[in-house]
Amino acid sequence: MENLKDKKILMVDDEPEIRIMIESFLRKEGFFRIYTAADCASALSICRKGKPDIAILDVMLPDGDGFTLLSSIRQFSDMPVLFLSARGEDEDRLLGLGLGADDYIVKPFLPRELVLRLKAILKRIYSSPVAEHLPVFQLGERTIDLDSAVVYRNQKELPLTAKEHAILVKLYENQGRIVTSDALCQAVWGDDSYGYENTLMVHIRRVREKIELDPSKPIHLLTVRRLGYKLLVKEIR
Repeated sequence: MENLKDKKILMVDDEPEIRIMIESFLRKEGFFRIYTAADCASALSICRKGKPDIAILDVMLPDGDGFTLLSSIRQFSDMPVLFLSARGEDEDRLLGLGLGADDYIVKPFLPRELVLRLKAILKRIYSSPVAEHLPVFQLGERTIDLDSAVVYRNQKELPLTAKEHAILVKLYENQGRIVTSDALCQAVWGDDSYGYENTLMVHIRRVREKIELDPSKPIHLLTVRRLGYKLLVKEIR
């Protein structure tokens, strides 16, 4: 298995004390390929040249905000992102997660919690268990290739994020049956899944935007009130 401590981490925050503190904790945990930036421009430059494997982004930055920065990063990279913010409003959290962030921590925070969440993201995305061939299946005019984590729609390729992929794999494994919200959260966030129900809803919406003809009136990824979700599929290979 690949050594996760070799992964390159980008830390973006305009407060030097926070950058120093987080870098210190990361180095104590064995991480050594750490980049730091104090603003959006420097962060983008590092992303393009250094190609980090994961980023920790502050929301409030001197030349913009973390949400805009993530949108810029997403134009050329799908690396996982963890947000730091002094603002804990649900709107901000859901905006960040809706843009494809993997987690969101509100300041002040325990450095140990940040490191644990960072390691959980790295483990989910970069750990490579024994390879298995995942199926290709059809949803109406859309073809979902779980092996490549891509949805094919109207001759376009729509890549699935790590969380969207995990959701679809779990639903596919239980196709036609109800998968509880708790079971989906466990599949996506592992043992730290408590309290992610609202976040799950954001990701379910993003999945529907890729696999449904009309995401507001889904016919494949169905909500079962007070229980969870189920996927109705037609396998083709």
